[in-house]
Amino acid sequence: MFTGIIEDIGKVVEVKKNFLFIETSLGDINIKDSISVNGVCLTVIDIDKKKEKSLFKAELSYETLNRTNLKFVKPNTLVNLERAVKTTTPLGGHFVLGHIDTTIRLLKIIKEEFEFELPKEYKKYIVEKGSVAIDGISLTVAKKYKDRFSVVILPYTLENTTLKIKKVEDLFNLEVDILAKYVESIISKEQNIDLEFLKKHGFT
Repeated sequence: MFTGIIEDIGKVVEVKKNFLFIETSLGDINIKDSISVNGVCLTVIDIDKKKEKSLFKAELSYETLNRTNLKFVKPNTLVNLERAVKTTTPLGGHFVLGHIDTTIRLLKIIKEEFEFELPKEYKKYIVEKGSVAIDGISLTVAKKYKDRFSVVILPYTLENTTLKIKKVEDLFNLEVDILAKYVESIISKEQNIDLEFLKKHGFT
């Protein structure tokens, strides 16, 4: 699990079939570790540790290639990296699983506001002031429209993620808030939403 707080901007050094080789300044990475790459949970299967930077290898499954923007990366592509949380990790963002729902296009940039397309099937999971992960970055929804939504990017986030090099029409990985999915699952199974139901599920 991750929090959506990006720790490093890594660089893709090589793409070999369905394997990625990524250079990073992050330490404390070992074989079998989970690491978020542009919001995608990948497993480190090999690593070459050097003095200043490490080079790790990760495999992309068919599902990952089919559902995420990692299928478009090539050598020198920059990617957002985050190590999996530990029990001592501050939860500064929100619960991010690294399981991408779909990809979305960046429609517009107006000062610090980034506007993205919103596919119809995911509209129900997006709410104003709610959480969303875009390319692994934990962001807050500023505005929601019929077929799009926007987020406000703080200067620190812009400088310390790949957002600083992105442009309109670029494709981003979207992971909606898992809590919204759980709520939907509960409600879809319960036809009668009454006071007793709300009390049963912690709404008192």
